[in-house]
This record gives sequence, structure tokens and C-alpha cells, in this order.
Amino acid sequence: MADPVISVDASSPVPPFEQVRAQLAAAVADRRLVTGTRLPTVRRLAQDLDLAVNTVARAYRELEIAGVVETRGRAGTFVSAGGDRARDRLQTQARQYAALARELGIASDEALDIVRSALSR
Repeated sequence: MADPVISVDASSPVPPFEQVRAQLAAAVADRRLVTGTRLPTVRRLAQDLDLAVNTVARAYRELEIAGVVETRGRAGTFVSAGGDRARDRLQTQARQYAALARELGIASDEALDIVRSALSR
């Protein structure tokens, strides 16, 4: 999935970290960012938005405290299941399906066609 489109309004009375936090939380809430999505690194997002690294780090920290994202050390920051166990379970099964498809040598397009066919029944 592409990185979320986030913008910061320097003239807003809302602090920049809160603008970033709110936009990411909204993207998760309306499922533009789904469970398991890797977020940009703090440094990269800070550079993209022309913000201080600590500003973005604070937004990520607050999202983590709220259970919206989880940091997996050097692997990065990911959208967490946030209490949505059904989606978490589905994400786990999707990873297993993808691994099986790779193991069997099934191309991504064909594997997706199989899923689409199963969902349409």
C-alpha cells in the first residue's frame, strides 16, 4: 500500500505532531491503512513533511500508546490490530496463504485470482 498522504498546515493552531497523529489515526480508522501496513520511518516522514524528527516521533509514540500502531524494533512501525482480532486473524491467514503460494511457485496474480474466486462464492 502506498504511504498515506499527510499534510501539515504551519498556520494551524493545532501542533504539527497532533496533525500527523490525527491524520494517521483517521487513515487507520477508515481503513486506508490496514492492519500490518508498515509506516514510513520517523526520519523519512519528518523529511517528507519538513518537520523535526522529534515531532514525528511524538506522533508515532502517541499512536503506539493508543494501540493504533506497534513498533517492532529495527523492522519499523506497523498498523496494529488495535483490538480487532478478526482482522488480525485474517492478516495472519493471508500471510500464511502468501507463503504457501510462494512455496508452490504460484504467481501473485494467479494466487489473487484464486482468492477472488473463493470470495465470490
